[in-house]
Amino acid sequence: MKELLEKNGLLRPPKVGEIVEGKVIGKKRAAVFLDLGPIGTGTVYGREFFEAKEELRGLKKGDRITAKIINLETDDGFIDLSISSASKELSFETLNKKKEDGEPIKIRISGANRGGLTAEISGISAFLPVSQLASEHYPKVEGGEKIKILKELQMFIGKDFEVKIIDIFPRKNQIILSEKAKDFDKLRKKLENYKVGDEVKGEITGVTDFGAFIKFDKDLEGLIHISELDWKIIDDPAEVVKTGDKVKAKIIEVSGDKVSLSLKALKKDPWDGVGEKYKKGDIISGKVTKFNPFGAFVQLSKEIQGLCHISEFESGKMEDVLELGKKYKFQVLSIDEKEHRMSLRPVKE
Repeated sequence: MKELLEKNGLLRPPKVGEIVEGKVIGKKRAAVFLDLGPIGTGTVYGREFFEAKEELRGLKKGDRITAKIINLETDDGFIDLSISSASKELSFETLNKKKEDGEPIKIRISGANRGGLTAEISGISAFLPVSQLASEHYPKVEGGEKIKILKELQMFIGKDFEVKIIDIFPRKNQIILSEKAKDFDKLRKKLENYKVGDEVKGEITGVTDFGAFIKFDKDLEGLIHISELDWKIIDDPAEVVKTGDKVKAKIIEVSGDKVSLSLKALKKDPWDGVGEKYKKGDIISGKVTKFNPFGAFVQLSKEIQGLCHISEFESGKMEDVLELGKKYKFQVLSIDEKEHRMSLRPVKE
């Protein structure tokens, strides 16, 4: 008989952290007592009672409820239980199953910050990062101003989103969500029709400080990084494209549901043949366009710029020798057509 009981777990001693089910046998003002069968009587009281007050409010004798053991014996000889901890643990188990199955869930946005949107699922805080928003909800703010991005995100508070769970952190009581993950398989399948080198026609749907988004083939959207907008160095993508522009671009990378495109790949490379026009040792004229910690950029033609390294200035301060927007004479130290680099040295006049 003992072996049979042990096999069915009836004589197995209870453990702290174990989830158990009990029947309500009594209630007091700030405590509920549960019959836990062979392992004894449990109680939910004190802080644990008030944390689960809403769940316990409608309970009556004979009702069954799940709880978590947090202490094997109180001063009164009862097993100390937590309802909220059990609910949270079971919620995590349910949500983890949804994550593994890739099951979409619906959430209501309750807040926004500069990093994304917040919500709550079964009492657990959930976060939907900006990077995981679907393209139609991504804040494509020109210039990437953080205050404007936050205002765009705040417009979603109170709205319902369909998302998938991509990460769960029980210790932090947090879930990470993705809106675009729900369409991942559909987009990836559609992108199988495209390969690197393909040219597409599309419309610019947003311009940010790091590039521009282009929509093509009805519901596919890709990014043209700032470095792929033009051959010349640009500081603001809005110098090259505007939202609503119809453009032709070349696919340069496809990875999962992400596609990267280029405008400059369809333009003639202005550096082709630069080595024939400029030679090492030549004295040329150029306009200073920008100062960086590592040197000064010098514009030689509309799309060709050279760099005068900081080490070429005796004082170590470019501003003592050069002035932005002015033309000066420089000597060509080296040219690398493939890497689009030209090193210059200022010529004393």
